[in-house]
Amino acid sequence: MTDTSQLKLPLLQPAQAQKHVTVNEALVRLDGLAQLVMQSQSTTTPPPTAPDGTVYMLPAGSVNAWAGQDGKLAIASNGGWVFLAPQAGWRGYVADEALAVIHDGSAFVPDGAAQSPNGAKSETKIIEADHVLSAGTTNTTSLQIPQYASVTAVTGRIIADITGTLSDWSLGVAADPVRYASGLGLSAGSWVIGMSGSPLTYYADTPLLLTANGGDFAGGTLRLAIHMQQFTPPSV
Repeated sequence: MTDTSQLKLPLLQPAQAQKHVTVNEALVRLDGLAQLVMQSQSTTTPPPTAPDGTVYMLPAGSVNAWAGQDGKLAIASNGGWVFLAPQAGWRGYVADEALAVIHDGSAFVPDGAAQSPNGAKSETKIIEADHVLSAGTTNTTSLQIPQYASVTAVTGRIIADITGTLSDWSLGVAADPVRYASGLGLSAGSWVIGMSGSPLTYYADTPLLLTANGGDFAGGTLRLAIHMQQFTPPSV
């Protein structure tokens, strides 16, 4: 046996010379896999340099030093890369997506609050995006509440002052323009926590609606977040 069974850490062999090389290699792999943080799972080209222990999850079509390693973890080590196949049940964090994930035996998928052996899953999620206000009485966001999402709250913060002739503004959806808040302020740093009266399910993709009260929007930037649960049926 030359490697451990789970993490594939290299083992010292009897009478091996330069034992420190094998030990250091094992420590680099362990450093990358323990508390697994993947820089990305969408990057296909290796960075020019990477500190030892830096980890990427390699998508289809990876190139250069990553060519032929699709679906594996790439761990930077001594100026090169070590490749390991993740196992079902491994948990990690994708840094460029701020996303907790779990490996389902085929790929890393968003981690669920609960998951059945056959793939049924409950997920608690937050999606957010910045919205630059355009002139007018209302604005519809590109950020949408996904179909079948059960929304607990919509929150937001003003990143750049809201300008225009309005006195305040409201946050909601087309069916209820004040569902999440009304009478909101205009200054940068102001925030909103808009709670659903009870978890509210949306049966179609639904954008948020911003309404200027007493006038029109002229400009400003908002950062909005949708707090929700989503549910996945069994995969088999």
